[in-house]
Amino acid sequence: MKILTIRHGSLGDLIQALGPFQAIRRHHPDAHMIALTGPPYVELLQASGWFQEVWADDRPPVWNLSRWLATVGRLRDARFERVYDLQTSTRTSAYFFLIGMPRWSGVAPFCSHPHENPNRVEMHTVDRQAEQLRMAGIPQVPAPDLDWLDADVSPFALPERFAILVPGGSRHRPGKRWPYYAALAQELAGRGIAAAIMGTAAEADLASTIAAGVPSAIDLTGRTTVLELAGIARRALLAIGNDTGPMHATAAVGCPSLVVFSNESDPARCAPRGAKVATIRRPALADLPVAEVLQEASILAGLRKT
Repeated sequence: MKILTIRHGSLGDLIQALGPFQAIRRHHPDAHMIALTGPPYVELLQASGWFQEVWADDRPPVWNLSRWLATVGRLRDARFERVYDLQTSTRTSAYFFLIGMPRWSGVAPFCSHPHENPNRVEMHTVDRQAEQLRMAGIPQVPAPDLDWLDADVSPFALPERFAILVPGGSRHRPGKRWPYYAALAQELAGRGIAAAIMGTAAEADLASTIAAGVPSAIDLTGRTTVLELAGIARRALLAIGNDTGPMHATAAVGCPSLVVFSNESDPARCAPRGAKVATIRRPALADLPVAEVLQEASILAGLRKT
């Protein structure tokens, strides 16, 4: 049996789909599993060992007919017997019709295993995907085994005591960014804890602002793969960050993770899941003081002054 699983989206989306990916793999132990995902996450899903193949879908615009036909043609030629569409977008639902209407779990009209919950968009992503798979015949979606989500991080020469800070996030949603990470890094330094600043290369300006006033801060923006990010999180005392993808990775591997939310996103629908995760929310993040964040983080991670 050849089975396709689809999940595009951001890093957070991929991390939250790891449980469903593993559940599908276990439900079909002898199947030839193929994942369809965004180009940045091919290496991540290959490392999981759950798929024989991982295909990149760069989601060409509808007006680029040649690229659309190439994507659809590849999917049609594979002759999948079953598809689990965890993306459930208009694009992926269109794939259902264009590749010959195989047995399909998702929201495409007339599909064989629809997620029939009119309130599905109000559910937390993890719960929504678990319910979708139950309706498709997979009764349980336990927390995934993530021993593989790790890497050798010795080249980064990290100190013994450090905390991850994630000051970035969507540039088009500045209201999701807490503005006081530099002051937080100074407070952590006073406790003997270095700040390891994580994010994309596009967020290097945030890291440089923090590091300018805190000599012990370590700028790792744009320098890590997802596997290295997870490896660093496994060795960190804690992680503090905005509602953004890296915080899902830190939470997934068990790093005590405090995630800061404004009214621009709802933790009930998208907060990271993990054994040691807490959230703190203010309508406007400028009204959230450093002392409160540090107190919540200290409780979560059991920090003591040194």
